[in-house]
Amino acid sequence: MWNDPSLIALLLGAAFLAGALNAVAGGGSFLTLPALVFTGMPPVAANATGTVALLPGYVSGVFGFREDLEAPPGLSMPTLILLSLAGGAMGATLLLVTEDRTFNKIVPWLLLLATLLFALGPRLLRSARGSQGGHASPAKSATGMLAVSIYGGYFNGGLGILLLALFGLLGQTRLNAMNGAKNLVSALLTAIAVAIYAWGGVVSWPHALLMMLAATAGGYLGARVARRIPAPVLRGGIVLTGLTMTVLFFARG
Repeated sequence: MWNDPSLIALLLGAAFLAGALNAVAGGGSFLTLPALVFTGMPPVAANATGTVALLPGYVSGVFGFREDLEAPPGLSMPTLILLSLAGGAMGATLLLVTEDRTFNKIVPWLLLLATLLFALGPRLLRSARGSQGGHASPAKSATGMLAVSIYGGYFNGGLGILLLALFGLLGQTRLNAMNGAKNLVSALLTAIAVAIYAWGGVVSWPHALLMMLAATAGGYLGARVARRIPAPVLRGGIVLTGLTMTVLFFARG
């Protein structure tokens, strides 16, 4: 791969665009995973390596919303942190014991699910806010948080919209607080997942570090340019990308 400039350019471009997408709307995994698989990397390693590459963006997102950090109703901040780490660890461990052949069959369905979640995101959030009839019980809040964190540790695609929808269902109403909690949970579960991926030896660090630099640059520039792109156009482009990658992975399988 390192002798092929076109593959290096592919990874840099995918990571740059993924960082930009995550900074403004999410959906970066739609690009990093297929790009790494295209270079010949096994699917499980590609999923883990792409997750490592996007971690800095989540961390910077937490910093950006630091004044708005607030646990959703039914959960204290320590409980939110604990559930994020526990769920991320469980999901990452599940990925490690998944064979490449099995994961290869699951990936198209995960991409399709993530794309549909992203496409239906605004409707899900409106429904979540409209159905609020008080706050969820601590037990229901903890169960929902753990389930979404496990999903995020296993497969990162669509995680942001799942978290926002969950927080809305739990009774959280301030968007900035929801985004702050979303970024915190994403950073925590991704960090613990990355540690487990590294322990399991499934991360290609040369690829991850290369893409990490590009994703960080893309995240910064994406945030600066985002205001010039109409939200429907941006969301439509991400959905189209997700559907295209889904079709390619189904055809590949």
